[in-house]
Amino acid sequence: MPIIAKADANPTKAFFVRMITRDITLEDCILDLIDNSVDGAWQLLGGAPMSLDDNSDLSNYCIRISLSEDQFEIRDNCGGITLDEASEYAFTFGRKDEVGEEDYSIGVYGIGMKRAIFKMGSEIQITSTYKDNGKKSFKVPIDVNNWLAKEDRNWDFDLESADNLTEPGVRIVVNKLNEDTSSSFSSPAFIQNLRRTISRDYALHLARGLVVSINNEPVVGWQIRMLLGDAFAPMRQDYVEIVDGGSVRVEMLAGMAAAPPESSEPDVDDRREDRNGWYVVCNGRIVVAADKTSITGWGTDGWPQWHPQYSGFIGLVMFTAQAAKLLPLTTTKRSVDSSSGVYRKAKPAMREASKAWIAYTNERKQALPEARRLEAHTQPISIREVTRRESVSLPSLIARPVIPMANISYTVSRDRVRLLAQAYGNINFSYKDVGVRSFEDAYSELVGDE
Repeated sequence: MPIIAKADANPTKAFFVRMITRDITLEDCILDLIDNSVDGAWQLLGGAPMSLDDNSDLSNYCIRISLSEDQFEIRDNCGGITLDEASEYAFTFGRKDEVGEEDYSIGVYGIGMKRAIFKMGSEIQITSTYKDNGKKSFKVPIDVNNWLAKEDRNWDFDLESADNLTEPGVRIVVNKLNEDTSSSFSSPAFIQNLRRTISRDYALHLARGLVVSINNEPVVGWQIRMLLGDAFAPMRQDYVEIVDGGSVRVEMLAGMAAAPPESSEPDVDDRREDRNGWYVVCNGRIVVAADKTSITGWGTDGWPQWHPQYSGFIGLVMFTAQAAKLLPLTTTKRSVDSSSGVYRKAKPAMREASKAWIAYTNERKQALPEARRLEAHTQPISIREVTRRESVSLPSLIARPVIPMANISYTVSRDRVRLLAQAYGNINFSYKDVGVRSFEDAYSELVGDE
């Protein structure tokens, strides 16, 4: 049949912007921008895989973030975007097929920067300084409302000449913040939570010297540690999976990071709770943290639901791939693709480590004094110090019968208690000491020695 016309199926700019910014949090937008800076620094170091064994030094690289109710700014010294990169693909919505990926990067879809700046505000300026026979610079001013108002098919942004930044890198400034963004950036609670998230999710980069600051205050990275002792040793194993013609290295660690709580009641205030559970790391960035849900297997395939009794357990599974598209990442980089083959293959080993810990905490309840004694003889070690071991090493505890105990409470005058303590030869006896001593004497006289 002859074609008589074309139906317009192109998206509008406004629809596209609303769609890409709808399901991502403001915090995740900032992490997207940090990812770009980290990728830049990593490429300057040679783009090698990040593993527990590498000794990459990121101490020459800084990412500085400034937040206020009026403005957002992020600037780095991580090499910058070249003019060719900017004109050909850095500002496209989505990665072009012909554009290769950076080795061992965190970015996959080529949309993070645009999504982040559109989410925050409407007056944006991006400045880049890079090395090309000396320093060269350009800037990209974006008035979002004017750009959206142009009813044409041209989605391009103008690139203009600019003064050099102090060091090769990128500076992004967003003004005319959206109302929700302005409110969040003026909130101390938001900034505190952002600081905590960066400390945790970039712990492996911060441990290699990367500097990230928020409002001129450096973020201190979380030191991930596990406990090692005569009876306790974390597991550490690694292997390589072939996925779609590429390889993904998988490193897995699990074990005791802290002694389990004395009480397993759900309403116990346990400040360690936020650190317990499974962590998933993709090319060095933590994308799932302290997970206790079905995402990391809890409550599935015979694996019990998480319970506060299991606190003290930490597991990490690290995926590293030259091509980021092979990683089990979601688009927000805040979860994993559970259908990913490389992730599904890792779960049985994760389950075995969790089961060993669950069994230990069950035995522990019946042999608490012995467990406490063994746990007291452990020392924290960095995850990079964990040696290879196929399974978690935990003590086998012998259950001892629990003797029902009774509390005795009665009231006597203080003067009489002090006189009795003096009669026992120690005026410093506590009331409890006097009570226990007098009970033992009465028991011995009336019942006899045990």
